[in-house]
Amino acid sequence: MTKIAVLQMCSSEDVEENLQTARNLIQEAAQKGAKLIALPEMFPLVTYQEEKRLLLSEPFGRGKIQDFLAKMAKQYGIYLVGGTIPIQAGGSKSYAACLVYDDGGQCIGQYNKIHLFDVVLSSTESYRESATIQAGEGSIVIDTPFGRLGLAVCYDVRFPELFNELFEKGAQIIVLPSAFTVKTGEAHWHVLTRARALDTFSYVLAPAQGGTHASGRKTYGHSVIVDPWGTLLAEGSPSHAEVIYADIDLSEVERVRKAIPIGDYK
Repeated sequence: MTKIAVLQMCSSEDVEENLQTARNLIQEAAQKGAKLIALPEMFPLVTYQEEKRLLLSEPFGRGKIQDFLAKMAKQYGIYLVGGTIPIQAGGSKSYAACLVYDDGGQCIGQYNKIHLFDVVLSSTESYRESATIQAGEGSIVIDTPFGRLGLAVCYDVRFPELFNELFEKGAQIIVLPSAFTVKTGEAHWHVLTRARALDTFSYVLAPAQGGTHASGRKTYGHSVIVDPWGTLLAEGSPSHAEVIYADIDLSEVERVRKAIPIGDYK
């Protein structure tokens, strides 16, 4: 079994403050024995002002945020899933990129969020990520010492075909960095995360943003870890930074998939 940790944050518009919060949470998780640690979506910055996110975007392979993630992974000897950060995509857009670092601080995978959050929830709450974010293309599954790791981001959770593709590529653990709205979170968060675990008979690790942010945005929190049977192993609070933990056992993935065959997998 492997101890894993999911980090919940309530990120502000102050990047340095957010990096310090992430540093503290990573240190806490590593000191408690977690070997795989995952950050939430938009962990360096939560803002309504999209130009701020664009100004923060980095070329792949260099930049303050990527240096931070690499340093944390190497310093604590962990595999680190870096939530999402803005990576330059050319022109006036950036990718919402989820980067994975090994315990030597090397980036071993990048997933760019495919399904962008363009929604109108009410007359006063709407989002249009596609205005500044370039949609990614293609899924990714990464080999790690703890199992085959698939990646998805937030709104992706509503598109089971992506998770089916991760299953077909052999994913055993799926990490889903998120920043759900309160309205959609209250209605759908637990149902969707459990459903995707059951679709694939995989562990789902969903680190989330939670609380009222300095920008005024409110996010649902309730980070979760779900096992392949759809059982909720751990859950965060609605509204503050914290770490939740679970032990993952790949034999449970194999047991469930053999008991209830749902397709070929590698």
